[in-house]
Amino acid sequence: MLTAALREGRDNDGCLLLADACRLPLPTGAVDAVFSAGLINHVPDPAKALREWARVTAPGGPLLLFHPSGSAERAARHGRSLDPVDPLAEEHLRPALRTAGWDLSCYEDAEHHFLARASRVAGWSEAAVENHIADNDLAG
Repeated sequence: MLTAALREGRDNDGCLLLADACRLPLPTGAVDAVFSAGLINHVPDPAKALREWARVTAPGGPLLLFHPSGSAERAARHGRSLDPVDPLAEEHLRPALRTAGWDLSCYEDAEHHFLARASRVAGWSEAAVENHIADNDLAG
């Protein structure tokens, strides 16, 4: 995907980075926004990724979680029913975002797309950031 983005000149639109989504090599508050397309279901610890994205995002910055198909369509395509523990289900995503330092403002799980928009909570405690960094150091 990065090769295609470079070929399309997307590096002119922003910085392209290949990194672990749960352990980004960026300082706290370094990015204006996070856009995640079809990624959150593929990271080993979605809650950890959400915390990391909050850490690197400036207060008030948006997070967009996107997928070009809704959860029912994705489940049907894979020949299964809806997963009751799907991290993108609103009853799981909303508290996970809140705990990670995000405020969910838009949630759409439509037939042909999924979109969640949240904003980085201003004043997310420095203790939470420090705990997150300490957790990464212990896991590292």
